[in-house]
Amino acid sequence: MSTAGEEDSHLKPSRPESVRSSDDRDFHEHLIPDEDKARIVERHLVLSDSNPNTPADEEAGPILADTASGAGRSGFSGIEEYQAPHATQGGAITEDLYRWAHNQRRSRLVRSESMSLPNRSSIEPPIDIETIKQPGGFRRFFLFNQATTQGRAPPPALRSFVDFLTLYGHFAGESLEDIDNYDEEEDEPGASQFQIGAGRSETSRLLPGPIPGTDLPRRTLGGRIRKVRPRGEATVTQAVMMLLKSFVGTGILFLGKAFFNGGLLFSTVVLVVIALISLWSFLLLVQVNLKYPLSFGDMGGYLYGPRMRFAILTSIVVSQLGFVAAYSVFVAESMQAFVLAVTQCRTLVPRAYIIIAQCLLFLPLSLVRRIAKLSWTALVADVFILFGIIYLFYFEIGTLVTDGLADVVMFNKQSFPLLIGTAVFTFEGIGLVIPITESMKEPERFPSALSAVMAVVVVLFSASGALSYATFGSKIQTVVITNLPQHSHFVQAIQVLYSCAIFLSMPLQLFPALSILELGLFRRSGKYHWRTKMGKNLFRCFIVGASMFVAWLGANDLDKFVSLIGSLACVPLCFVYPALLHWKACANTRRAQILDGLLLLFGIFCVVFAGSQTVQMLMSGGSAPQDPVCIPPK
Repeated sequence: MSTAGEEDSHLKPSRPESVRSSDDRDFHEHLIPDEDKARIVERHLVLSDSNPNTPADEEAGPILADTASGAGRSGFSGIEEYQAPHATQGGAITEDLYRWAHNQRRSRLVRSESMSLPNRSSIEPPIDIETIKQPGGFRRFFLFNQATTQGRAPPPALRSFVDFLTLYGHFAGESLEDIDNYDEEEDEPGASQFQIGAGRSETSRLLPGPIPGTDLPRRTLGGRIRKVRPRGEATVTQAVMMLLKSFVGTGILFLGKAFFNGGLLFSTVVLVVIALISLWSFLLLVQVNLKYPLSFGDMGGYLYGPRMRFAILTSIVVSQLGFVAAYSVFVAESMQAFVLAVTQCRTLVPRAYIIIAQCLLFLPLSLVRRIAKLSWTALVADVFILFGIIYLFYFEIGTLVTDGLADVVMFNKQSFPLLIGTAVFTFEGIGLVIPITESMKEPERFPSALSAVMAVVVVLFSASGALSYATFGSKIQTVVITNLPQHSHFVQAIQVLYSCAIFLSMPLQLFPALSILELGLFRRSGKYHWRTKMGKNLFRCFIVGASMFVAWLGANDLDKFVSLIGSLACVPLCFVYPALLHWKACANTRRAQILDGLLLLFGIFCVVFAGSQTVQMLMSGGSAPQDPVCIPPK
């Protein structure tokens, strides 16, 4: 006679250990206690007091009747006597849910609620009699057994339909209040494009890919449900292209002036050192993310608390808004030079007017809340930027061959601190390190890809800065493109295209800052509340206006303004925060702790020294507005 254990064993399809270990790697248990599941499900059950059409004489014995005298009528209060919901529409189908919720409520009233831990048996539980008796259990057993018979990895099975409700769609650990606040038209920064319910089937995976550190909170410290992210599909080549696009941008045009501030030899050495330290810092952040697969801010909050998360998010917001302001000044200077050249040096449009015009054009783009709608602007911007960089190299090399080296110095002791902030500003790409890592099919190959990209980028940046400074010498402008011969129609076209490229890339720079600020200030969605929507739109317009006002303030000293952004916002993101996170999460040896400490001290030094020197130069009165070079036609 077979025992109960033997009977269960006949119902459990055997699985090879390789398959089992593979499934274990492919799943992470986003589970919540049965009591919390019951509370979620209860809110969606039809109670007598929630149905306005229930007759008065049936109110005492509807679906779940209170038998405790004086018990409130707010759902599941007191000790209830279960009655089947057959009187309701579809009651025969959903009766199992009502019975399950009723039993869970009664068990909570009987036992002590001292501590509740997640039931880890909900994911891929043993297929036994009790499991099959659950709603949908026979179907799950059939799929599980069929896959094993065909030699495929069995589909991950949930224990019951109740577990499915608490994990799928709006029930993925969310409370009912979160459903009302969720706006499907708005993207959160760094949120996955994975849409729950899209293209799903009975055998589709209900949970995301591997997430080590199973004690991670289900919610961010901001109180929002953490997004479900699929396994990445990007190849190494695609990751390399994304990294190149993230690093090569407007910053390359500021390097000529940065080399003037630091000197030719000193700037080259500092740029290489900053690149190596940035690479080291990026790799430390990747190590932390592989251990705790959270966003940048959430990693800080998980390891150090909400204040660290607030500090990281603040630095991200300040840096992104600083980029927007700096780019606005760049566009203003380029278009000012263009108008001056087209009018044969007769019309000099004040930069403030061009900044105001940008603000008016930029306001509609700032109201776009789906980043996918901005993808076309990024594509056009990349093409224009590449075209401008190629022509700039061509002109500078040709000028050096023809005219020789301009007046240069190896070290500029007056303004060398400005170089540090500008260099960090140029290499600022840490915000995309985590998203690109998560997008890769083989994230373990990301460090080698990042190292190769940084090697290419440091050669490109060093060559760009050195060539620009060597070509124009002390006459170099903050935006080197304005040093090109303005009477050339080809140069004028380059200025317009590059200005359009930078303008079109500004919405992408502003998107993370606006999203972070909105998520922190607005708790309700604007999808169904027009007042909230109008409030968000006005807030976005205010942020754009404030950024443009800051751009106007720093228009006369763009090189110092860029250095200030790099020193105060980019340096903490690149050097300080990764060192602190790695110290707490991964520094298990004395050597690792010492290296993290050195990186932290270097970051603090850059913030204090470069930041204070830049502020001192700005407070000294700044420089007079520098008009673009224009040679009138003869």
